[in-house]
Amino acid sequence: MTDSFKPLVFSGVQPTGSLTLGNYLGAIRKFVALQDNHDCMYCVVDLHSLTARLVHDDLADQTRSIAAAFIAAGIDPRKHIVFNQSRVPGHAELAWIFNCVARIGWMNRMTQFKDKAGKDRENASLGLLAYPSLMAADILVYRATHVPVGDDQKQHLELARDIAIKFNNDFSERIDAAGLSVPVMMGEEQVNAYFPVVEPLIEGPAPRVMSLRDGAKKMSKSDPSDNSRINMTDDEDAIAKKIRKAKTDPDGLPTNVEGLKGRPEADNLVGIFAALSDRSKADVLSEYGGRQFSEFKPALAELAVSVLSPIGDEMRRLMADPGHLDSILMNGAERANAMAEKTLDDVRRIIGFV
Repeated sequence: MTDSFKPLVFSGVQPTGSLTLGNYLGAIRKFVALQDNHDCMYCVVDLHSLTARLVHDDLADQTRSIAAAFIAAGIDPRKHIVFNQSRVPGHAELAWIFNCVARIGWMNRMTQFKDKAGKDRENASLGLLAYPSLMAADILVYRATHVPVGDDQKQHLELARDIAIKFNNDFSERIDAAGLSVPVMMGEEQVNAYFPVVEPLIEGPAPRVMSLRDGAKKMSKSDPSDNSRINMTDDEDAIAKKIRKAKTDPDGLPTNVEGLKGRPEADNLVGIFAALSDRSKADVLSEYGGRQFSEFKPALAELAVSVLSPIGDEMRRLMADPGHLDSILMNGAERANAMAEKTLDDVRRIIGFV
């Protein structure tokens, strides 16, 4: 569906709290790998952060922290584009148009809205309900063709595809009359489109990193216990201490992956070791199976420190110079804005705005 559009990868991270090992393994490390073979745009989605909390004490610093994590992990802001969403007005303008394209029924089906709004849906913000329209605008204002997604965003990406298809269908004649149509294949039919029907980019199985205090809960930057997570800014001592204190069970490590079933804490620690070392769980257990956690945890701590400590050190160095980070974000926003304005000019013509 995207063959006739120039390939472009877009993804974003909300500036709501410190990034964790889970964010690194599940997203940022994949972002770094993608830039080798793709044109990429990586956005700090600060407009989205208002749906989680309207008033932030340190939104500016959190925004800089995400940018610092991108760069410290290895994303090159000269070859690719790193910016924050609120600096490009086109995101909000296109989101309003997409609010008028999307249907309320589509939004009401979003499971993430149901989960976050809970039982008090009438008191949830309109922004939380309309979040997927803004996400669609984030992607399509650059006519991006691919988005790396985790399980929690797959439904939102499906909605972005639905919005693109409906816009293309609703304005088909106007798109063609304006000379802006791009021929794409949808199934066996060729149609004229303006927006690409974005594709998910899945680079192998994403490791699901769970809490160090409860193997049944996802590692979260919002967990009240700092010992439940490894933050990307943790120093060597903090990383090692948290792994030593990580919850386990009394048995030793099994000799095969089947033996991890029903043992969430053991499964989590083996999974973290496997992800950090680019190995499979089976490979890790072939080396450490049958050993006690008193032997395994020091090896895991050493590995985690070797991978994460250089990133944390570079993040702290970058955060000490906020002016430098701001200049990177500003440069990225200028480049992004030029692309977004071209799209919005086209969309205004298609719709008929004067």
